[in-house]
Amino acid sequence: MRKYLILGASALSLAVPAAAQDAGSPCEDVASASGFCPTPEDTITVTATGTRTSVDATGQAVTVLGRNEIVSLQTPDLTRVLERVPGLTVTRNGGVGGFTGVRLRGSEAEQVLVIVDGVRVADPASPAGGYDFGNLLASDIDKLDVLRGSNSTIWGSDAVGGVILASTLQRTGLDASAQYGSDDTFSGRLAGGLSDADTGYIGASATYFGTDGFSAAAAGTEPDGFEQWALNGHARYYFSDQFELFARARYAEGELDIDGTPPPLYALADTPEYQDTRHLAASAGAVYDTGPLFLQGAYSFADTARDNYDPASGDAPTFTSDGRSDRVEVRGEWRPFGPLLVNFGAENEWTSYRTAYDAGEETRIFGAYAQGGIEWRGINAHLGARFTDHADFGSAVSFGGDASYGLGDGWRVRASVGEGFKAPSLFQLYSDYGNLALQPEESTSVDVGLAYGTRALEGTDTYAALTLFRRDTDDQIAFVSCFGRTDAICEDRPFGTYENVGRTRAQGIEFESWVRAGSGVTLGALYAFTDTENRSPGSAEAGNRLARRPRFAATFTGEWTPLARLTLGADLRIVTASFDDAANTVRLDGYETLALRAALGLTERVQVFGRVENVWDEDYQTAAGYATQGRAVHVGARLAL
Repeated sequence: MRKYLILGASALSLAVPAAAQDAGSPCEDVASASGFCPTPEDTITVTATGTRTSVDATGQAVTVLGRNEIVSLQTPDLTRVLERVPGLTVTRNGGVGGFTGVRLRGSEAEQVLVIVDGVRVADPASPAGGYDFGNLLASDIDKLDVLRGSNSTIWGSDAVGGVILASTLQRTGLDASAQYGSDDTFSGRLAGGLSDADTGYIGASATYFGTDGFSAAAAGTEPDGFEQWALNGHARYYFSDQFELFARARYAEGELDIDGTPPPLYALADTPEYQDTRHLAASAGAVYDTGPLFLQGAYSFADTARDNYDPASGDAPTFTSDGRSDRVEVRGEWRPFGPLLVNFGAENEWTSYRTAYDAGEETRIFGAYAQGGIEWRGINAHLGARFTDHADFGSAVSFGGDASYGLGDGWRVRASVGEGFKAPSLFQLYSDYGNLALQPEESTSVDVGLAYGTRALEGTDTYAALTLFRRDTDDQIAFVSCFGRTDAICEDRPFGTYENVGRTRAQGIEFESWVRAGSGVTLGALYAFTDTENRSPGSAEAGNRLARRPRFAATFTGEWTPLARLTLGADLRIVTASFDDAANTVRLDGYETLALRAALGLTERVQVFGRVENVWDEDYQTAAGYATQGRAVHVGARLAL
């Protein structure tokens, strides 16, 4: 019961259960360089139902990336890890640390809900209230759960394109690594903790990343560097086999050199500007688990503060912003008898923001949901609804459901339907460009798929999954110009405002396959075709493809272990062309990048590794005018005690 409690509580709070791990298992041994060694955390997800469930049993499209797979890629750049999620694409303004937007199945980057260690980390002070992945490095991450598809029934606002849940490092013993490479880049990590099966766990980790970088402006020559350090802490105390308390916190601070648009050309070019970002998130709560009944209650908050500086204008910041959210929630699962279960939860969230030009505003949103399910003779199905009450928009109800059925011999068919909504951001409502008449964005997504085996390759040498999907979004919010308009909303907004003008559709197909092709050889292929369309009636852009959405994106990866402690790997990323603007006039060319890597275990506890990224020095852009990393070489070492 103790081990079950630890696993359940940790999965729900998005933290890997250190006390439940076997520290001597080959999957945790640094000499095991492969990322495909199955571990317990690789088979559990919380994105589908809000509580622990098997990732292979859910009817929803979920990808779980465990620590072994993340470590095998050797990189602190989280976008390189996310390339292993089908249907996911990334745009970035420059190098590591630059603004990074993540899209799922052609969604807007701001329509993806991001949760780190159980805390919603979106910045309420950003224009669309989204999350900048430039502030999160893979060095911090122990596990990623990615749900592709709308699911506001479980997760509430922002879960239009999907949900990404990340849990930060939590380890017993000592784990340390360091690496150095091109552009004078250094990355280091130190993590450790103590655990006792009868008392609890306490642990912490620290990470540092620094680089001289390269010019964020493709036309520039001055390097734009980035430096960030982060601290994470986790603690659990067991009162009994059924009751525990937990607390966790993360603080990250970074400085990023940025390029601007100086006169007289007002085009992206080298400037001495830089941005300081400070992010603090924490949560604390309790878990009660009797087996049939699982309850977790928690309070959490996240605060993101940014200061922009231009040395040419003096020492004072040219812009400041601060966004904060506070949240109280309870989640649970009840198994009344036999194959039946009920997932349920409720939360109340307060968000606020202020900037150098806005006095600040705040709002509140309450939500409650219930979802019934059945797990019986190969059938796994859920159907639920959410009630939401927003202080500015009143009440609404959303629905969702999923089902999967085991056909035998490792085959499973699955399907899901979900509704999503995203309330307008405080900036979109109350800033100098705001519009109080805005309504929430709403979406409906459906998918159906067929899968064979398990992605962790546990008990099988093959995994394959094929998924068809479609998502329709209404009332999408966009910034519109007020040039030439005389209506009331534009009277005091000469530069433009936000309006519900968008109706969009994204549909396509995803394919993923992992194969043990022979002794010590593992091959993987991930492919997604995503067809997006602006379907806004009366819009000049109607019929156009959505901006920065490539139709094809694929990742091909392979690992070979010719010797017991030596692993060689290669990762090929292929992305086709897209457009940078809604008018489809600025083209972003497609690109192909190749990364090679090797890892050698010198002893059972010491490993050295190295990699070459962008082997053929591909010159490409994911956002018009912004450069990307050329060929880069890195070497490092890891120690586990």
